[in-house]
Amino acid sequence: MPGDLPMPTAMFTADELAVIRRAYAHQVVATAATTNPRIEAAFATVPREKFLGAPPWQIANLGGGYRPLPSSDLVLAYQDVLFVLQFEKGVNNGSPSLHARLLAELDIQIGDRIAHIGAGTGYYSAILSELVGPSGHVYAVEMDPDLAAHAQTALADRANVSVINADGSQWPQQEADAIYVNFAVARPAEPWIERLRPGGRLVLPLGVPRQDRPPKGGRHASHGAALRIERGEDGFAARWIGTAYFVCANGGLTIDENELEALTAAFRRGGIEFVKSLLWKTEPRIGRCWYIGDQWALCYDDV
Repeated sequence: MPGDLPMPTAMFTADELAVIRRAYAHQVVATAATTNPRIEAAFATVPREKFLGAPPWQIANLGGGYRPLPSSDLVLAYQDVLFVLQFEKGVNNGSPSLHARLLAELDIQIGDRIAHIGAGTGYYSAILSELVGPSGHVYAVEMDPDLAAHAQTALADRANVSVINADGSQWPQQEADAIYVNFAVARPAEPWIERLRPGGRLVLPLGVPRQDRPPKGGRHASHGAALRIERGEDGFAARWIGTAYFVCANGGLTIDENELEALTAAFRRGGIEFVKSLLWKTEPRIGRCWYIGDQWALCYDDV
């Protein structure tokens, strides 16, 4: 994907397209049930078509699979739908309204330093770039070399974004104000917890991989929940945001079968919406945790 990015056709004027982008952004934040005007402005500003790959585009069907759009008119990019990026790996551009909701939970401020883990082609890295402003910085980390190359090209005009082709479980390598993870994981990576600044926020999709991996389309979570973690003086507050299913992590975030079975059982029991804290390298209280993993736990007690 490196080099000049093939662009779709334009059937609207620049002024008309600006109106379309504003309408799209307004609908996205309304569906996300957020009233954050900065998030709406970011979605209205970033040209989504730069991050979707070459036409013809394909979008997700409600019943599964993908179907091609009838034309390459770039106005079609401004829908709250999933665009395929890598069919073989099950990678898509993500639901704009879901990401708007998760980004609202990150409470991003001007000047923040953000690690975007699993940046894909960089669309939501660009949204983050708008939110942190010129005084902030976004580290867009993507392990897949083709996706990272596309992101590098699409984000080249943003001085406050660095694209890193690396395993996201090893980043950030310095302290961050916020960390945004865009693939399902069965546990948090050590840097996501230990390099979160005091007051820093982490949003991640916790998930259990499907056992019946399809021959094509990647491996998605069979159970999934988005969590917000915030580092305080005395520990890590945790809160369930809602259900979220992402493609599952590759790289250095595997867990053993016993842990996987325990996490699956926790999801089946329910109750993740009552979680209030994350314990990290601390002995948990038996009977007070939704799930206990290797050196970490999600628990019902306040920090």
